[in-house]
Amino acid sequence: MIVGASGDLARRKIIPALFALYGQGYLPEDFHVFGFGRTPYDTPAFREKLSESLACRLAFKGDCEALKTSFLARCHYFSGAYDAADSFLDLYQFMRAQEGDVPVNRLFYMAIPPEVFLPVARSLAGAGLIVCDEKQGWSRVVVEKPFGRDRASSDQLVAELGRVFVEDQTYRIDHYLGKELVQNLMTLRFANRVFEPLWNRDHIQSVHVVWKENLSLAGRAGYFDRTGIIRDVVQNHLLQIIALVGMEAPAHLQAAAIRDAKVALLRAIRPVALEDLVAGQYDTYRKEPGVPPDSRTPTYAAMVLRIQNPRWDGVPFFVEAGKGVDERVSEVRIRFRPGSSALFGAPGGLPANELVIRIQPDEAINLRIMNKTPGLTWDIQPSELRLLYRDQYRQDIPEAYERLLLDVMLGDRGLFIRADELAAAWDIVTPVLHAMEGRGLEPGRYAFGSSGPGGRDAGTGSGGPFA
Repeated sequence: MIVGASGDLARRKIIPALFALYGQGYLPEDFHVFGFGRTPYDTPAFREKLSESLACRLAFKGDCEALKTSFLARCHYFSGAYDAADSFLDLYQFMRAQEGDVPVNRLFYMAIPPEVFLPVARSLAGAGLIVCDEKQGWSRVVVEKPFGRDRASSDQLVAELGRVFVEDQTYRIDHYLGKELVQNLMTLRFANRVFEPLWNRDHIQSVHVVWKENLSLAGRAGYFDRTGIIRDVVQNHLLQIIALVGMEAPAHLQAAAIRDAKVALLRAIRPVALEDLVAGQYDTYRKEPGVPPDSRTPTYAAMVLRIQNPRWDGVPFFVEAGKGVDERVSEVRIRFRPGSSALFGAPGGLPANELVIRIQPDEAINLRIMNKTPGLTWDIQPSELRLLYRDQYRQDIPEAYERLLLDVMLGDRGLFIRADELAAAWDIVTPVLHAMEGRGLEPGRYAFGSSGPGGRDAGTGSGGPFA
């Protein structure tokens, strides 16, 4: 069941992911997709709207058009109010009419603003839709970010939601954890002996995690202005990536061990201070519909993180996230310490080796090495060893939501965020968020489509735009 089924997230991501799983034979034969939302659709109109978002895949088992028809026949819509208990009582009767009087497994996807999570959860429970006895089928809930606005509000949300869904029933989704290259980080590190011995302060000079979009906030500015780039991207997507890059090897590949290792790494990160941060806002942001003319919400943030443990002591982790900048890219760049230049007589030193994991677009892993150029002289230059996924793997790469929804159905919690993991991530950014907002600091301005604000060297002590 998708709560918020008439919204953009359900139409563009969740329903297409379910259709992809159906086309590959991963959904049970007797499944139903129930949509609940405030928009006054009926089921035929809902199906017609969904049909525009369904795409065929090479891996589908059967004729795509026939699969669309059979999938849509199992999609249903019920209109109601999120804060009205009677709506959910009527929804229960509507669902039972389709399901029959048999035990069922129910997955509830909260594709709704965080402020209505709790009223909806309580109404679901009050209507008898949530099952706690797994002999009658399981009930699981998927909760979308942002999980609160800071550590205190996050803790409150976890506690209140926990009165309806226990922790084992709760799947806090970060779709970046479902991306192929993010999932591959552990394999790259721990299945390749060439990397793990070098994965420490003795051999790595710095780590750069970059997330950029060259788009405006058109259509999402109302949501984004309440959130900002640090809550929307850094606290979840990028800290999750850093946890996977920096953590110690888990004891095994089961969910608990992976998440224990991530929590340990996040707890070792020193909270961000103002002097570690440069924040910006693109110059046309305040003209976006729904944005106040005096908004101080940052659309760009660059910061340096310090991990206080033996592996990473002294290695800066640079984080950059921006909307309305000059490119669309998400990547991790591991910069190794430069090699000795004495043998090759390079007076300025040799360029550093780099390992670059390109998450999107054009998924790739690149290793920059020094190489002799062909010819009769002994000239050397940086060269790239490149693994481009679209060339190496002649198959569709699953969308992140496909992997994550399948894991929820299987009960695999490894790619979802545990409550203590969420708390540890909030502890890193809550102090600087409170400092910025409490003092009413104005983010630096930058031109839409540029590389970001000037003075982006976070952590230099210059204070950036807050000086």
